[in-house]
Amino acid sequence: MVLRSWMNKLIACAAIGGMLFSGVSQLAWGGGADQRLDIYWIDVEGGAATLVVTPTNESVLFDCGNPGYRDPNRIAQVATTIARIQQIDHLVVTHYHRDHFGGAEPLSRLLPIKTVHDNGVFDGMPDDPGRVYFDFPCEQRAVIEPGDSFTLGKDNSTLPVVVKFLGTRRQFVSPPNGAEQNNEICSAARTKDRDGSDNANSVVSLIEFGKFRFYDAGDLTWNQETRLVCPVNLVGQVDVYQVTHHGLDASNNPLVLRSLLPQVAIMNNGHEKGCAPDVYADLTALPSLQALYQVHKNLRPDGQVNNVPDNQIANLTAGEECQGNFIKLSVAPDGNSYTVSIPANGHERTFKTRQ
Repeated sequence: MVLRSWMNKLIACAAIGGMLFSGVSQLAWGGGADQRLDIYWIDVEGGAATLVVTPTNESVLFDCGNPGYRDPNRIAQVATTIARIQQIDHLVVTHYHRDHFGGAEPLSRLLPIKTVHDNGVFDGMPDDPGRVYFDFPCEQRAVIEPGDSFTLGKDNSTLPVVVKFLGTRRQFVSPPNGAEQNNEICSAARTKDRDGSDNANSVVSLIEFGKFRFYDAGDLTWNQETRLVCPVNLVGQVDVYQVTHHGLDASNNPLVLRSLLPQVAIMNNGHEKGCAPDVYADLTALPSLQALYQVHKNLRPDGQVNNVPDNQIANLTAGEECQGNFIKLSVAPDGNSYTVSIPANGHERTFKTRQ
């Protein structure tokens, strides 16, 4: 009976995959043969699931969407059908909210998961993901500490991929000796009401591939973001900014945006979640920003609607009509350029890595 249930889930996954990817162009296909670093923003309807696949076909999944099988099915289909991998080597869970950790247990039934990196159990934990999360099968679990890192592909002829953890559980790495103070930007600091949820404990990650740098801070909140760049910018400048907290204004502190100066921002919002007016305005006003992408078109009924051009949005419709399209970013083997594409509509644009 267990085998039959497992096979039924795979059949359902394949059926969904056929619907999701029947119109996908050849721009989407990944795999290690082209020696590129690939990043996929998988549509989990306003949650988070960002899949990184290295030139050596090793994988890092940052968050895994909501409970149930819709989001894990989408992750598994992108992983196996598009990225052409057969397991998740590293799962990084940024914090314990359902739209970030909820898909872990069902995903483990669809794909083997080797190492899980998360905050473990800690004093004062405001949101407990429960035994289903802590007991799902994997090879090993690692509790993240600020300053931890791991390197993939370092023994291969390709550039290595370095994953660094700059902060977690409201603690951040120490600034380097002699670091310059971020005084001009920090002079504009202001606080917001404290967020007592697990958002403030989010893991801050930085992925490096040669000169290419990608930032993902889960749902890190406004006041903690100030500590990340003031009095010293602990991140530096980046090429690509995953818009924090789905584009909500409890995060995306302008101090961070002005310190990181991303060239491209990608927002994993939902059709009625995220893409807040102030965040949209702050992002589009950045002098460094060359392009903003959205996983969903903002269709909120409250009239607070801002959207980039349709060809820079993966999903234009809501509810049952949504096709679950993804956004892909592919970094050149030398790390000196990267291409963002939306295979479902044929959009493709190449950017130079910050030198």
